[in-house]
Amino acid sequence: MKTKPQDAGASPAGAGLGTRERVVRAASRLFQRQGYEGTGIKLIAQEAEATLGSVYHFFPNGKEELAVAAIQHGDREFAEMLSSGLAGSDDPAVAVENCARTLATALRESDWAEGCPVTATALETLGRTPSIQQACLEALRNWQAVLAAKFRASGFDDEEAEELACTVLSALEGAEVTSQVFRSEKPLLTTGRRMAQLIRSRS
Repeated sequence: MKTKPQDAGASPAGAGLGTRERVVRAASRLFQRQGYEGTGIKLIAQEAEATLGSVYHFFPNGKEELAVAAIQHGDREFAEMLSSGLAGSDDPAVAVENCARTLATALRESDWAEGCPVTATALETLGRTPSIQQACLEALRNWQAVLAAKFRASGFDDEEAEELACTVLSALEGAEVTSQVFRSEKPLLTTGRRMAQLIRSRS
């Protein structure tokens, strides 16, 4: 059922918050699947089962403001998945390989459509929309921090932990795009295995 215009109001509070969350989640999914430029506000509203009035109530500055919220949502979602995957083993090499496997499975289950929640938007808006760029930068920094914390907890010093985190994140991001293009888990699984070997070699 479509939401009614009054859903955008402050009463009841739960209805308003529910509408906003649906809009943000819908935007995040659509940006992942078809990019920022290819996703209009009307389509986001339809996907979220919300009215245009509801969308503009929560995001009066339009799609750019909504994109920032969608990226922040993707940031939190991916960070939680990353943290969960890393927590599966005390061995950081095993943990990173497990994360690559988790990413590969999720990508396959989405029919290769839902990769990194920030990559497409970041590349499309590069140098043009500072607020979106900042949100993407913060997301990547947050994910790198999650990895670095795991490496520090495993005995690596700060510098080594930061460098390994940067290397692993960059490798997984690239492998995810390659897996999408090839429609195959192999690039991610191979990268996870090679990253595990690198981590062991630095231990």
